[in-house]
Amino acid sequence: MLSGPLTLTLDARNPARLARFWAGLLHREVVEDATGGALLPGTTTQLGLRFVPSPTEKRGPNRMHLHLTSTSPDDQRRQVATALDLGGSHLDVGQRPEEGHIVLADPEGNEFCVIEAGNGFLAGCGPLGEIACDGTREVGLFWSEALGWPLVWDQDQETAVQSPHGGTKVAWGGPPLAPKQGRNRQRLDLAPAGDQQAEVDRLVALGATRLGIGADDEIVLADPDGNEFCVTAS
Repeated sequence: MLSGPLTLTLDARNPARLARFWAGLLHREVVEDATGGALLPGTTTQLGLRFVPSPTEKRGPNRMHLHLTSTSPDDQRRQVATALDLGGSHLDVGQRPEEGHIVLADPEGNEFCVIEAGNGFLAGCGPLGEIACDGTREVGLFWSEALGWPLVWDQDQETAVQSPHGGTKVAWGGPPLAPKQGRNRQRLDLAPAGDQQAEVDRLVALGATRLGIGADDEIVLADPDGNEFCVTAS
């Protein structure tokens, strides 16, 4: 049994506001829930985004950030302007002037990039081109097995996976990794296609570690790099 839909979950002080920001950038609809969270549903080729209430403060750079694609220099400028109008901001992470991507932060400080047109690695990936993660080759291999997604990059300790249907890639940049500072505020969550406990057992056999029970009977695990993720109840 392979895990079902993959969602990127983000802790947020104001989930509704953060969801509206990302909905405006990605041209998606917001689905709010009774717990104060919000979802931007995905598709077979574009990952869903879920925003959940949390008082956890951001401490240092996230281990994950999003890469949005652009179709032309004008489109890239338009996306940046839209992000700024929606409450985002420019972010200096040491990028060089000659680099084509533009680094921004959403209203809660989460880093993301608008990638220049013509980027070959993200060609055909759609608007949400990539989730770029800090991570070892081992964790990339783990997620490939966990999701049943093939490796589309495996070189110099860097890995990337992509659904057989195409679309959003998930990539890991290899060592060295920045020290982990508490629980990650962004994580990959899985909705199993069948029995939750059987799926947890499979993931543990692949190298995950059980951490406990979360909200709504989610089972919290950690991948081989110690990144938390949840397996939701059916």
